[in-house]
Amino acid sequence: MKATEFDKKFDSGEDISGLLDFSKSERPGQSQKRINVDFPIWMINLMDKEARRIGVTRQSIIKVWIAQKLKEISL
Repeated sequence: MKATEFDKKFDSGEDISGLLDFSKSERPGQSQKRINVDFPIWMINLMDKEARRIGVTRQSIIKVWIAQKLKEISL
């Protein structure tokens, strides 16, 4: 299929999802990289307590807190 035909289908609101290969698609800026961070035990205990209180994992609470701080400083 030529790009112009594809564009016409898209522009007319047709469902083009069957024409796309999503198996290798990625969301920009969303790939992950593993890092190691050492925390003192007292911080881990407090993180775990807060994570349990709101019903998430330790990793989730760390990500949320870091994301909040990064949003704060980038404003």
